[in-house]
Amino acid sequence: MTIFSKRCLRTLVFDETLDLIERTRGLFNRAEVGLTFAGSLPELELAAKRFGPHELVLLNMSEGLSGWAMAEHLRRFPRRGRIVGLMSGADDPRRTYLEEAANVRCLVRPHDGAALDDLLRRLVFELPSAPPAETHLPVSGDIPMFHGIVGASRHMQQIFTLIEKIAPGDANVCIYGESGTGKELVASALHSASPRASAPLITLDCTAIPDGLMESQLFGHVKGAFTGAVDSRDGVFALAHTGTLFMDELCELNLPLQAKLLRVIQTREFSKVGSSRPIKTNIRLVTATNKDLKQAVDTGAFREDLYYRVAVIMIKLPPLRDRREDIPVLVQYFLQKFAKAYRKPIHGIAPGAMDRIVNSSWRGNVRQLQNFIEQAVALTDAEILRERDLFVSEQPMVLTPVAPPGETLDLDPGLPLREVERRYILRTLTAAHGSRTRAAQMLGISLRALQYKLKAYTEEQAPLADAPELSRPSSKVTRLTSMEHR
Repeated sequence: MTIFSKRCLRTLVFDETLDLIERTRGLFNRAEVGLTFAGSLPELELAAKRFGPHELVLLNMSEGLSGWAMAEHLRRFPRRGRIVGLMSGADDPRRTYLEEAANVRCLVRPHDGAALDDLLRRLVFELPSAPPAETHLPVSGDIPMFHGIVGASRHMQQIFTLIEKIAPGDANVCIYGESGTGKELVASALHSASPRASAPLITLDCTAIPDGLMESQLFGHVKGAFTGAVDSRDGVFALAHTGTLFMDELCELNLPLQAKLLRVIQTREFSKVGSSRPIKTNIRLVTATNKDLKQAVDTGAFREDLYYRVAVIMIKLPPLRDRREDIPVLVQYFLQKFAKAYRKPIHGIAPGAMDRIVNSSWRGNVRQLQNFIEQAVALTDAEILRERDLFVSEQPMVLTPVAPPGETLDLDPGLPLREVERRYILRTLTAAHGSRTRAAQMLGISLRALQYKLKAYTEEQAPLADAPELSRPSSKVTRLTSMEHR
């Protein structure tokens, strides 16, 4: 990264091709313009951390470059001025979203070199009259969505492409991912994008049905087949005929039922419980699990022959921590949804609140994020969601911060439990920017209990060098590097 240290107008230029960097360097090398150049996300973050807010951020958003993704990242960076993106053409559908949701000014890049130089000069020297930066991130505007799934990250775009490829066929699909990643939404998207879209999509949660009733749920039963069978009923295989059957948490099926399911997949026919009459079935089978099916095969918990039948195509959903660039978009979507549901006039979110949300762990993935935003919307009276609005409940959904590189707990084997507790509490205080109230909320204890523990540590003359100054909040903000985003 090349830096020019002049201080009049701070301008950050991001361009992977270096073309825009070379042009601005030639134009403003001798002018009173402080230039910072970055060609990758790590350099971008380093520049933001080292040099603070910039009056102008220039992005090369030519087709095929990652300047589009950088615009989303830059929403969370401190700046006094504005972000300007230079596009290849004016008709890119992402333009409206970036201008409305990310506060990015999108301009078509002139093909003529002299015209481009003139544009760059005007952008830089009109800055003194530029309007001040917004104090919040607006939540209005279009949301990037694919058949009901919100996502603009590389991971999700690859999944959307895969769904489009396999939706027209009938191959069995298994969706693998942690709880809360949206497996049912992917199953619904597969159905909606398929020729079976006009037929039923039937969902069966394999964890919700006792083993004794699961066979009847799958295949149906005839009257008198068992105690309590007062009439005949259809199972999900009959209900989903000509459509799609989605079986969630497939690993929960016991081995005898796995054998019967295998036979139905092979023969495309089944019999109701209590009947020997075969019934033909024409369905597409989509399954989901939050467990590693291959590992379940190795341990004997899942039949290997069934594994190869249901997992003709595997779709692995990434956890939210592996696609953090989608979090601002998801927050925007959920804020719009719940502001309407609760009739709240919320029209924005403060950058600090967004930072806190993006830099949290979200072990429950999208489901946890959705519940968290709903809670914040339901309990706030503000029009702009701020960081303090994230902790308005007596028992808040705790935001667990992601540990920055090099800030993991140093716990040697045999360390006394009291010392482990002390170090963890001090690290939580650091993550809470020195706020004892917030640290107590994150730890799930009362403020009085936290103060008691801190007082005990002081009396024991335990070193407090690990903690920030506790008398006032620290201004330190935890940020992710590019490797953590991926």
